[in-house]
Amino acid sequence: MEQPKNNIKIVTDKKNKARVILPNMLTLIGVCIGLTSIRFALDGRFEFAVIAIILAALIDGLDGRIARLINATSKVGKELDSLTDMISFGVAPAFIMYFWKLNTLGRFGWLLCLIYVICVALRLARFNVNTGQAPSWRDNFFEGVPSPAGGILVLTPLILSLASFDFFQINYDVLVPIFFVTTSLLLISKFPSYSFKKIVIQRKATIFLLFGIVLFFGLLLIYPFNVIFISAIIYLSMLPISFFHYQKLKKQNEDQNYNDDEDDLEDVL
Repeated sequence: MEQPKNNIKIVTDKKNKARVILPNMLTLIGVCIGLTSIRFALDGRFEFAVIAIILAALIDGLDGRIARLINATSKVGKELDSLTDMISFGVAPAFIMYFWKLNTLGRFGWLLCLIYVICVALRLARFNVNTGQAPSWRDNFFEGVPSPAGGILVLTPLILSLASFDFFQINYDVLVPIFFVTTSLLLISKFPSYSFKKIVIQRKATIFLLFGIVLFFGLLLIYPFNVIFISAIIYLSMLPISFFHYQKLKKQNEDQNYNDDEDDLEDVL
């Protein structure tokens, strides 16, 4: 008696392409959190709005590293990450600050929001154009301030108002525009800032690194806005250090024949 043929086949994906979904899911979760921060700002709960932006920044730092770790990078993920950054660190912080303080400045406040969002868009466009180049020592630096850092920097006056630093008086009508203009210029500038992508830690120092991370997040849970404000100030203080470090490495690598003139010719529009 002839046995019936089994026409059902199990297709196995040797490359395990389904793993690409994980980093993209994290990216989409980040954009949802970024949009939710606008809802918190509309309700006047600015402390939750700031926390939402911080969570979006943490997810933004994780999704790309997880994608590279499990070899799940894709062109869709790259474009999706840029669109997420535009929403979470461009549109959302601008709306939060507008609802908090800039709306009291009238049309000038809205102009500051427009300028900042446009600078975030230009910064992301330039980043997408420059990615994919040959690896070099310049990979340790960003060209300008990255959009997640910019999104947190423009929120610094709001974070300061939420922190328990009551020992000095601040005119936020002046401080907020200063932070908006300064951050916008840093985003589109060619000022070198540390990327923290290639950090080598000696094995014997790993235990101290883990202790520092646990201590940081412990303080972040207890004194969230104080820690975020101090971290933002430390980041700003590191910008001159990164500039001089970049210039030092540039002089050391002049024999590699980098063509700096071509770097000035960018397809902006």
